[in-house]
Amino acid sequence: MLRAAGRSLAVCSWRPAPTASVLSLRDPVRGIGDSSAAEDPTPVLDRPCRSVFQSPLLGAVRGSIVTVKWRGKPVFVRRRTADDIKLANSVDVSSLRDPQVDSDRVKNPEWLVVVGVCTHLGCIPLPNAGDFGGWFCPCHGSHYDVSGRIRKGPAPFNLEVPQYSFLEKNKLLIG
Repeated sequence: MLRAAGRSLAVCSWRPAPTASVLSLRDPVRGIGDSSAAEDPTPVLDRPCRSVFQSPLLGAVRGSIVTVKWRGKPVFVRRRTADDIKLANSVDVSSLRDPQVDSDRVKNPEWLVVVGVCTHLGCIPLPNAGDFGGWFCPCHGSHYDVSGRIRKGPAPFNLEVPQYSFLEKNKLLIG
């Protein structure tokens, strides 16, 4: 993780390093940096890593959904209301196609983080829609609840929960 101008920037190396302690750095925007990088066998950290995303969630009010892009896919970050949390916990898990309790899907009950790709054929579900108040995939009719669990339709699995953590109270790190 590099810090530049007060912002965090995760980077990936594109070639293996003989030792992890020696790195060549280049500026990918301006194209300046180590001119010997072509001959140097150490990794060049020259592009943002698409597997890590950091987002401030200060503007998200209860009941809202923020969509961010991570690894080229949408990620839905839902700040749930007390009613949403109650509804998610009241579901009989044994009746679900892909049984999973809500507490296994969230680190903080107030926040739900799921990859916004339907598990049927990869469509993008619509938020706050469907029979269960979560997401609805209009392409083939899959309905997900407020915990991202499949409740109706052809999708075989719940919406994926990516690896994530909270850096601060309202700052999210995905990946």
